[in-house]
Amino acid sequence: MLYTSDEPALTRRLQKLTSILDVTKAMSAERDLELLLPLIIYEASKVVEADRCSLFILDRERNELWSKVAQGQKNEIRLPVGSGIAGQVASTGATINIPDAYADDRFNRSFDISSGYHTQTILCVPMRDANGEVTGVIQALNKRSGRIFDAEDEELLLALGAQAAGAIENALLHKEINKLFEGFVSASVVAIEARDPSTAGHSGRVANLTVEMAQALEHLATGPYARTRFTAVEIQELRYASLLHDFGKVGVREPVLVKAEKLYPHELDQLRARFQIARKDLQLQSYRRRLAAVKLRGDKALAEIDAEEDERLLSEIKQLDEVFEFVLTCNRPTVLAQGGFERLNEMRKLTFNDAHDQAKPLLLENEIRSLSIARGTLSPEERKEIESHVEHTYRFLSQIPWTRTLRRVPEIAYAHHEKLDGTGYPRAIPGKGIPTQSKMMAISDIYDALTASDRPYKKAVPHQFALDILGKEAKAGQLDGELLTVFIEAEIPRKALGSVK
Repeated sequence: MLYTSDEPALTRRLQKLTSILDVTKAMSAERDLELLLPLIIYEASKVVEADRCSLFILDRERNELWSKVAQGQKNEIRLPVGSGIAGQVASTGATINIPDAYADDRFNRSFDISSGYHTQTILCVPMRDANGEVTGVIQALNKRSGRIFDAEDEELLLALGAQAAGAIENALLHKEINKLFEGFVSASVVAIEARDPSTAGHSGRVANLTVEMAQALEHLATGPYARTRFTAVEIQELRYASLLHDFGKVGVREPVLVKAEKLYPHELDQLRARFQIARKDLQLQSYRRRLAAVKLRGDKALAEIDAEEDERLLSEIKQLDEVFEFVLTCNRPTVLAQGGFERLNEMRKLTFNDAHDQAKPLLLENEIRSLSIARGTLSPEERKEIESHVEHTYRFLSQIPWTRTLRRVPEIAYAHHEKLDGTGYPRAIPGKGIPTQSKMMAISDIYDALTASDRPYKKAVPHQFALDILGKEAKAGQLDGELLTVFIEAEIPRKALGSVK
């Protein structure tokens, strides 16, 4: 019973120590610096019973202290290390306890003057990491009881500061890791777009559309996706998967990747040169006929012979030019009319004489096959090569040591070209095996591909026409109709892209 008079003080101290333990647990679990710093300030004020607290973090590169939670300030402020009370504590690592601020020359009254606050007592302690290095400063102002801060307050605030230093270090490290991931993803998107400049912006637009759709699911009250919710880290996972869904295109040959017409540029150049030789051959054959006719009919018939040959040569060159124009028409990424296939087959018979007077085909077999592509610009073999980008994407993303919260990025990106009816690629898996995130990405990917105005091999289609095409695929059992309804009714393109056409 000798210590009865000290029991309230001991109880209060025990409560404060318990509070420090509780806040240590809370701090160790918080990775968001914007949430962690106010938590530390709030708990520091409680522990030392201060009217107000400030927290400054040491920026070693700039030799400054910075804070977003200093003395009621919302904007970031910076102080040189060594300047002011907080700067001195950061510089020396020694605690400063001032019982009367206005009687101490180290106190800068300008803060009170600008804020209207009246500082009386100050307790400023260093925050030290596990190695004993100063990483920041906690500053408490005005003991609520009206008394001065005592040795116990110093001890408690130092203990809290040590725990806070570790938590802040973890939060900063977490922030740096996130910045590292963001930088890696951004660099990867740049690499994708460098290989295929015509699709620049596609990955970002698909990510915006897909994330907007995921967030729209939170407002559903009925249907199969009514209870679907994505956490902040799941949204981040979805965003990364969307941004990187086409990264595997770096493994596709560039000529195939950027093929804008059915013939490659060098193939068209060779074909054009062949037609030029054929034109010269027609002219040569005409002059040979003129000489033969003059020998047969005499010089007096020269004018008549020239007139006849000029008319014939003009007709032959016109026919040759028409064939070339038809070839150019077939070369464009449009749907070839049915009669065009028959005409291309007939062109197998067209020949010209080369420099050795040998008959050569005007169109080569591989050129006819390419020009006969019914839709788009890719042959079946080239289309398979383009489709292989999904496999490349998955293999690449699977090599990255993703964090536990981001581990499904490769899986989500892998399935963005799969169809509910099992007709997609590369694995042809049915709807039940496709992640919801991939189903959303598929809709976003197709919509942007249809409406993008920067593709050299096709024209952009209007917003409503694109929705109609998506609707047909949903009715055919390829796309998720419920998700498409959300995409349309929630006006995802307008919200994600700002405008639609």
